[in-house]
Amino acid sequence: MYTTDLYEGMLAETVILPGYHADLINAYFARPLGAGPFPGMLLIHHLPGWDEWYRDTARKFAEHGYATLCPNLYFRDGHGTPEDVAAKVRGAGGVADDQVLGDVAAALAMLLALPYVNGKAGVFGTCSGGRHAYLSACRIPGFAALVDCWGGRVVMAPEELTPKQPVAPVDYTTSLSCPVLGIFGNDDRSPTPQQVDELEAALKNHGKNYEFHRYDGAGHGFFYHNRPNYRQAQAVDGWDKVFTFLNKHLKGS
Repeated sequence: MYTTDLYEGMLAETVILPGYHADLINAYFARPLGAGPFPGMLLIHHLPGWDEWYRDTARKFAEHGYATLCPNLYFRDGHGTPEDVAAKVRGAGGVADDQVLGDVAAALAMLLALPYVNGKAGVFGTCSGGRHAYLSACRIPGFAALVDCWGGRVVMAPEELTPKQPVAPVDYTTSLSCPVLGIFGNDDRSPTPQQVDELEAALKNHGKNYEFHRYDGAGHGFFYHNRPNYRQAQAVDGWDKVFTFLNKHLKGS
């Protein structure tokens, strides 16, 4: 619990790490100052790119006591404004799941190797990052908690599968080995409430530990305080759910 006499400090910077196929990519890293040990968090950015909201969110997690790493999944596609790079990636059909998994696995290994991390790490993502977070928690061993915020295309129809996204993440649910927190808006169209129902049914059928929170009056991206789709009351409650969940699973003994 914070009291006004506490000292606080934070380090936040851009770092380089070896990702998929040992390609060097950049990442944003934020952590509290001090010896720790701190739990780790890996943030997977959304389709609009490795942008200010994700750097700001990395610092938010650090402020809450998490050593936080957010790799730039679009590094290989060149540089410019996040909007310009994201448009280029979108035009090319997105990033292949295998490449994302390679970058995320490398980032997780780097995070868990840090001497001030307590050996536990969670994964968080919104939008396409929610999809990739779910996929990563199913395919990559080592995560202790998953937060999927309105991840679209976790549930996919056969006609939506592509060479870059050959399997719907929901089909890997049997391999999921950590608790799941799902945050969704009932006005969202990706995922729709029906797709959230299908995802919940899969988690239930496989006996997974999960909790879902669905918000009326909220659509896609309602945490984004810098966008018109921001919904203050729902976002405040959602963030409270996120940190309650992570504190339970990553800070406990």
